[in-house]
Amino acid sequence: MNAKRNITVAIDPALLRRARAIAARRGSSVSALLADELRELVDSDSVYVAAHRRATALFETGLPLGGVRLDDRDRLHERTRIR
Repeated sequence: MNAKRNITVAIDPALLRRARAIAARRGSSVSALLADELRELVDSDSVYVAAHRRATALFETGLPLGGVRLDDRDRLHERTRIR
């Protein structure tokens, strides 16, 4: 069985009225609505963090584009073909 914790949230009374109306239409409670939204937020954040790690790893290793790696600035600016 999942142990749950109670939390206190301070929100505007008008927002609470609207949230209660939405919860009633869905046959739910405001607490359940908030729990669902928090779960979705945490899940999407986990997906974002994983994607960010993959992107960062690509930046660090680079993509193989078929070019030649130039080790120093002088070699980069050599123009032997036009001389």
